[in-house]
Amino acid sequence: MKDPREIILQPVMTEKSMLLKERNNQVTFWVHPEANKIEIKKAVEKIFNVRVEKVQTIRLKGKPKRFWRHQGQRPLRKKAIVRLAPGETIEFFETI
Repeated sequence: MKDPREIILQPVMTEKSMLLKERNNQVTFWVHPEANKIEIKKAVEKIFNVRVEKVQTIRLKGKPKRFWRHQGQRPLRKKAIVRLAPGETIEFFETI
């Protein structure tokens, strides 16, 4: 998993993630479940041209779901909360 675009899947746009951005200069992304903190840090720095101070990850277990008689499960997901260095911003999050 070397390509940064395979590691960072998409940004998370929720009220909580927007509060983190405003208060602590942290941005939130859905990332590949196999990615580690070092790979996530390098991918964010390469894609967005910013300096990253800290990366926190959260693994979310998939919920069981039923549709009539069929039972299945949502996939495992991983979320990364990335703290940017002071003075750094990502243009994508500033326009929202």
